Order: sequence, then structure tokens, then C-alpha cells
Amino acid sequence: MKTEQYAKAGIAFYWRVEQAATGIPLVYTYVLDPAAGVYREGEVFTGVVKVSAPFPVEIDLGAV
Repeated sequence: MKTEQYAKAGIAFYWRVEQAATGIPLVYTYVLDPAAGVYREGEVFTGVVKVSAPFPVEIDLGAV
């Protein structure tokens, strides 16, 4: 439900963070397809998140 609201609001990037059963955080990234008005799946990260969009960032998930 929330992702539909975010897409309708035009939020271009959406990340979902989950705690895996192993205790390792997982980060799922999504990018808005403006023509369809829905998110398409991006990448899944464990350990270190390193992306260039919407801005360059590197996050060590083990440190947070």
C-alpha cells in the first residue's frame, strides 16, 4: 500500500531494509518507472551498500 502511495507522489527512489534471520541487514532498492507509475526492482545489498543514484553513497551495514 505504501509503495503505491510513494509512486503516486512521484518519489523516484525507494529502499526497503530488512533484518535477515541470520542477523545481517538486507537493503532492497527500487526505482520508479515514471511511464508506468510503478517501482521496478533495483539491487539487493548485504554488507556494504554502494550506489550512485540518487546520489553517491557507501554504507557499511555492519557498522550501523
